Amino acid sequence: MRRAASTIPEGRAGRGGARARTSRALLALAALLAACAQAPPPASVAPPKVTVATPVAKSVVEWDEYTGRLEAIDAVEVRARVSGYLEAVKFTDGAMVKKGDVLFIIDPRPYTAILRRAEAELALAKARLELAESRYERASRLVARNAISQEEADTRAAEARQAAAAVQAAQAALEAAHLDVEYTEVRAPVSGRVSRKLVTEGNLVNGSSGTQGTLLTTIVSLDPIYVYFEADERSYLKYVRLAQEGKRPSSRDTRNPVQIAFADEEGFPHQGYVDFVDNRLDEQTGTIAARAVLANPDLLLSPGLFARVRLIGSGEYAALLIPDAAVGTDQARKFVYVVDAENRARYRPIVLGPMIDGLRVVREGVNADDRIIVTGVQRAKTDALVDPQLATPAATAAAPATP
Repeated sequence: MRRAASTIPEGRAGRGGARARTSRALLALAALLAACAQAPPPASVAPPKVTVATPVAKSVVEWDEYTGRLEAIDAVEVRARVSGYLEAVKFTDGAMVKKGDVLFIIDPRPYTAILRRAEAELALAKARLELAESRYERASRLVARNAISQEEADTRAAEARQAAAAVQAAQAALEAAHLDVEYTEVRAPVSGRVSRKLVTEGNLVNGSSGTQGTLLTTIVSLDPIYVYFEADERSYLKYVRLAQEGKRPSSRDTRNPVQIAFADEEGFPHQGYVDFVDNRLDEQTGTIAARAVLANPDLLLSPGLFARVRLIGSGEYAALLIPDAAVGTDQARKFVYVVDAENRARYRPIVLGPMIDGLRVVREGVNADDRIIVTGVQRAKTDALVDPQLATPAATAAAPATP
């Protein structure tokens, strides 16, 4: 006899399974939380090491920088002063020459002949003068005794004066002939470097006392040498006001120093001084021309070279300076990180001045006792802890640029 199977309602069986699954999930979650509670805490990250330094406080003078060009103090066009055939060239192209050196020789024979004729004419004029003076002396004695008329005595006096004038004319002609003979030797008017010969031997050259004479070569002096540069209107007005306030002497009255460098040089190794400032500004460019004098004993420099020129741009004042590597850029704003008493990096906007002796002048934003991050700026974060290491003065001055 079969026992009837018991049946469980379907709804109750579903609810029981759901409760079992929920219980198992809660047990798994509790086990996971217990395991996490027993795990060791993560190790704390050490603050980054940075190098800090206080600003350098010292008196400084600012320098303004310009672009200039070298020019020779003496630049001469050597021209023929007498006409004739060029007989010889007595220099090597591009050589250094001294004032008075013979550069060219023009055939002197025609001028030597003229000189000899002038000498003869002078001798003849002197002989005529002696005769005229002798006749005049005799006439003076005779007219005193009424042996000749006064008219004849006056004639003899006029003849003596004419003879004296003829001697002077002959003397002048002789001196001119001497000059022409001298001019057949074309000499260097200044010391310097000569250019190439523009006329070769055998050519006919035209002599003239003006610019019509044949150009033979050119010479430029090299030591010392000029450096011309131009300052804009704002700079000119700044210099004028500094002079009025007694903070910087005017370059018109004082040989203000300049520092000069060339294309292949670091820094400004050459020293010179300003010796000229123009009397007006150029209306077209709005600039005023100035000139410095630079020694060139080794003759390294040549007219036409470009140069960087630094001129005193302020009076002396107390300034705070920091390495340029400590300066960061936040769009158009410059800033530094200052480490406070809790060793936290603080963002500090600043106003910069020029570079002086490898350090940057800070006009606003830092104090003399601030600890400024000079290396490791890229590792610092605003208000974050850092591990500051004090920099040596030498290391501060030579701090590299921030990568």
